[in-house]
Amino acid sequence: MKQGLLFFSFLMAVSGLRAQQNYPAVAIPKELLSYASAVIRYQETNVEVKDFDNVLTHTKLAITVLNKNGEDAAHLAVFYNKSMVIKSIKGLMYDEFGKQIDKFSESNFEDQYAEDGFSLFQDIRVKHYVPPISTYPYTVVYDYEVKEKQSLMFETWVPQETASTAVEKSVYTFTCKPDFNIRYKETNIPAKAAITENAGLKTYTWQMSNIKAYRPEPYSPNREVYTAELRIAPEKFEYQGVRGSFTTWNELGKWQYDKLLMNRQAISGETAQYITQLVAGISDVKQKAKKIYEYMQAKTHYVSVQVGIGGYQPFLASDVDKLSYGDCKGLVNYTQSLLKLAGIDSYYCVVKSGDQKISIIPDFPSMNQGDHVILCLPFKNDTTWLECTSQKTPFGYLGDFTDDRWVLACTPQGGKLMHTPKYGAAGNSQIRKANFILNGAGELTGNMTTTFKGLQYDDRERFMDESPVERNKMIQHTYGINNLTVDKLEITQDKSLQPVTTENLQFSAYGFGTENNGQLRFVINPVDHTSATPRDVRNRVNDVYINDGYTYEDEITYKLPQGYLPPLTHLNVLIEKPFGNYHVTTSYKDGKLVYNRKLQIIDGTYKKELYDDLVNFYEKVNETDRLGISLTKGAN
Repeated sequence: MKQGLLFFSFLMAVSGLRAQQNYPAVAIPKELLSYASAVIRYQETNVEVKDFDNVLTHTKLAITVLNKNGEDAAHLAVFYNKSMVIKSIKGLMYDEFGKQIDKFSESNFEDQYAEDGFSLFQDIRVKHYVPPISTYPYTVVYDYEVKEKQSLMFETWVPQETASTAVEKSVYTFTCKPDFNIRYKETNIPAKAAITENAGLKTYTWQMSNIKAYRPEPYSPNREVYTAELRIAPEKFEYQGVRGSFTTWNELGKWQYDKLLMNRQAISGETAQYITQLVAGISDVKQKAKKIYEYMQAKTHYVSVQVGIGGYQPFLASDVDKLSYGDCKGLVNYTQSLLKLAGIDSYYCVVKSGDQKISIIPDFPSMNQGDHVILCLPFKNDTTWLECTSQKTPFGYLGDFTDDRWVLACTPQGGKLMHTPKYGAAGNSQIRKANFILNGAGELTGNMTTTFKGLQYDDRERFMDESPVERNKMIQHTYGINNLTVDKLEITQDKSLQPVTTENLQFSAYGFGTENNGQLRFVINPVDHTSATPRDVRNRVNDVYINDGYTYEDEITYKLPQGYLPPLTHLNVLIEKPFGNYHVTTSYKDGKLVYNRKLQIIDGTYKKELYDDLVNFYEKVNETDRLGISLTKGAN
């Protein structure tokens, strides 16, 4: 009885602590601790649109850090500039029992430029705070308010930012006048918005509770597919003193063209005359564009610039022409202006960049979905895309930074959604042909020619600016051939309309084969080994997603040493699955052993039940890639 009373008193104490909101760690529901390094105890974000140029966002955040791996979740960074002002910022710290151990204010935050490592000009600063504690668990509570002088963009609400952070409760409210119309898109949010009106204001409320941390799963889709998020977009807005409205991508693209892009392409007469002379005599419009693009690449270099009208308006083309540098916006605008001189139309296109292939959302127009700009040339039956920030990228080649996704083209007629090219499994190829000579002492000499196409074109890009000595070192690490000595290495890039990288390698390697009791043993495929895929634990949640497909083909011909015979049984391994196929064979003729290998992985989304098949597939590929064979000494 006494123990029961003590336990009841303990529960009451915990309840009282929670009521006081000092967040003892013991009050975290046990089901939220699995896989968690931190737990958001409570988060409340209140956005209030007071006027088109006056939006207040008040955030309260309490987060308990359970161990060292959760430290990053408790770091706070609040960005600001002239149009985004921090009104207040403060916080408290508690130990694991919910006892306050510290408090802090704005003066305790580090204040610095929001350096990204590559921008030359920025007008954004950041106030940053790292809790000065390493005794776990602890809880930090933040309370801050930011005022923005714009109503075009509202930050996406993502209750659970990382896999290792659980969430007890997160609430998002959006308050505005009834005539401030908004659109919103709820993704993976179980409960729809609660909408109320009071005192002449309309309030939308969303909340989620008890979101468990989760174990990241290999080959999962992009997080946007399975995590909760809320996007809000206005019908009417003001941005940097410019008014506008939109409900469609067409209207948003029209506003961007009219207010951000128009009348920024004037070029000096000297440059106009040069471009005219540059393309004189070229009748093919695509070749004209290629010539102009390569001129732009040779003349300019990329510098990130995050100033101006919120970082969304490009430099004047005349400034880029004079200074010979610009950011993605400025270089696209400049290239457009040069093409226009030759009578070639093009589209300024906003895209979400990165190798994850995140698209502009077709059914939800909003301003803050892109972070990069590329150029589209709508040739008849041959739409061509240009990456204008690289001095090396071939004309018409995007690579995996912006391929296979929806983008917004801003045109005089308005915005329109377009899809960038997809590089398929067959086209992303690495084709290798090798001729090797193996002697009786196990020494190997040979030459290999490898061609890289599609997304594989970039595979040797990191070699191109290195010295011959460094290239040789890098190629030694690339291939799994022990004691490899590079006799000659040539890497060339054909930047035609179908770009190809070609590698020619001549080498030697001692100790490649091991001789023992009349047998000479070696690994028959020393040049292309596929790693095994981590075996997932039980109860997989997500579908299997393969971002990029590819095709690898190898043909290696061995001239065998005099007096040695190949194995009596030859390899013939064939695996075929929905997501890929693998085929390896060996054959022998005229003293030569020929090894053929083809591995093709097909991009796409597959049912989660296929993950075990994927693991088994890669394990078998890995095992076969590393097979050793033995030659037997005898009469040829």
